[in-house]
Amino acid sequence: MSRIKGAALLLLLFCCPLVWAMGKGVEEPILPLTQVVGLDPGKVALGERLFHDPRLSGDESISCAHCHPLGRGGADGLVRSPGVAGQLGEIHTPTVYNSFFNLAQLWSGGAADLTAQVRFPVHNPREMASDWSRVIAKLRTDGRYMAEFARLYPDDGLTGANIQDAIAVFEATLVTTDAPFDRWLRGDRTALDAQQLRGYRLFKSYGCIACHQGVSAGGNMYQRMGAMGDYFADRGSPLTSADMGRFNVTGDPLDRHMFKVPGLRLAALTAPYFHDGTTATLEEAIDIMARYQLGRAMPVEDNRAIAAFIRSLAGRHPALEH
Repeated sequence: MSRIKGAALLLLLFCCPLVWAMGKGVEEPILPLTQVVGLDPGKVALGERLFHDPRLSGDESISCAHCHPLGRGGADGLVRSPGVAGQLGEIHTPTVYNSFFNLAQLWSGGAADLTAQVRFPVHNPREMASDWSRVIAKLRTDGRYMAEFARLYPDDGLTGANIQDAIAVFEATLVTTDAPFDRWLRGDRTALDAQQLRGYRLFKSYGCIACHQGVSAGGNMYQRMGAMGDYFADRGSPLTSADMGRFNVTGDPLDRHMFKVPGLRLAALTAPYFHDGTTATLEEAIDIMARYQLGRAMPVEDNRAIAAFIRSLAGRHPALEH
């Protein structure tokens, strides 16, 4: 997994620089998505099986795919996801697609990479409510798992660390490629319509691009929710621990309400929005971002154009239905 983490860091170094749009003679701050290469196919297959295995949860009722259904954009579309015994999670579930390219995982950045992230839902009492000793005891009764772990991890076989590694390797394959916008970046002048092109120009001129750039159109920095207005006061509901954002990781008062900027690649498919899941539509989310992050009111026609552009960012994956 060190190779995967290293590759991710290398790619992230190139998320912020501009990219030359082939055939257009312009430089663009969003890069085309490409599949991650060099992954062990055996570990990919093992990780995919584990990702869909409810035995990772305490009562064997939910799997990773329960909250991250791959056919529905990699997120369940709920404000907060139900875990073991119907307990609701504390924060809105983000998509697992393209998460390989994030600078860190979780809204707070509390997990350094995909490998580290896997343990969080497994150990969270409101989510999968288990631990590696219980998971391993179950999986040891499965001869196929035992054989696969012995072959793929000959040094130590079935361990919690190797479960995390296999799932992370599988998740690294969840990259959505061949989006209309990527085809346009590569020189296909017919890939975007006039509304989408206008939306992209507005996306840059309003300043959205300052936080949403790179291969994922986001995911490579932290930003305060409510930089230009008090989002939480206006929201009206009491503050929760999840609203504290990165402060929960660092303990630094300056990190209150700081969150990892979400990537927009599948934003058109993954409503509701933001860490609290309280925003139902893409157009509403755009208005909120304009108001609280840019300090601007946005005309309806501009909002619609930007939404059209964001929809052009959605690419393809064999498991994705859209």
